[in-house]
Amino acid sequence: MQFSECACSGKNLTRQVRPAVLAILAGGEEHGYLIVQQLAELRLFGDNETPDPSGVYRILKQMETEGLVTSSWDTDGSGPARRLFALTEAGTACLSHWVATLQEYVAGLEELIGMMRHATRQAGEPNA
Repeated sequence: MQFSECACSGKNLTRQVRPAVLAILAGGEEHGYLIVQQLAELRLFGDNETPDPSGVYRILKQMETEGLVTSSWDTDGSGPARRLFALTEAGTACLSHWVATLQEYVAGLEELIGMMRHATRQAGEPNA
């Protein structure tokens, strides 16, 4: 059986895009396309996979509606105006909450991995 497109490949961690965007913007305001590039470097989508830019922009718009980020038009320089995103105070508070949430999630994942390793050893799987 091929597992490259299976959920078990871990290539679909889109729920982690929101906290990743908050963390990126904690470093300062950023253009949308640079946010997409930085997300791609995080490997949330698997090796050599990149996030869908239109999906990231939808998430940014939703986060703006929720008051977590703000945006403005950057008209400096040549070329068309570009959207510039910044973290709000509420976004900073949300980021702090994400840290605690993900730490709990990691602890749960470590327990699950231990349980899965034990189960695969019992089943005689070679990579357990």
